[in-house]
Amino acid sequence: MKRILFVCSGNICRSPTAEGVARHFIETSGLESAFEVDSAGTQGYHSGEPPDPRAIKAAAQRGYDLSSLRARKLEITDFQRFDLLLAMDRGHLEYMVRNSPEVYHRKLALFLEFAPELGEDEVPDPYYGGLNGFEYALDLCEKGVDRLLGGALDGR
Repeated sequence: MKRILFVCSGNICRSPTAEGVARHFIETSGLESAFEVDSAGTQGYHSGEPPDPRAIKAAAQRGYDLSSLRARKLEITDFQRFDLLLAMDRGHLEYMVRNSPEVYHRKLALFLEFAPELGEDEVPDPYYGGLNGFEYALDLCEKGVDRLLGGALDGR
């Protein structure tokens, strides 16, 4: 089983969106025995809270349910437990590199590195914008998850 953790700042916008999309992909593709996904934030100021209502709304309009997810802070044990820790932007990746033992650095990457055809390497933070920013983040998460997990269906 491959364990994947999506990481953003507060774990209420980008990383739970990626987690929700990935969970949906895994369930609808019958890959529950192949993947485990979760999300976390580099900061703990939203710990225990549900995703941002705008993220929940944008996701629900496309058939993804984020309502049961709860924010949590990235922990040192996450570096041990997960096979791949995917940052939503360079700042998150730098944080993970600084706060993990070097032995785990090979597990760290930018999420959108798996979808280079997008021409983007970061999922922009939609928090301070309107619903369009959440829609765009969701677009990127859908494409990134498709490329990340889609290879499992192609035998890659």
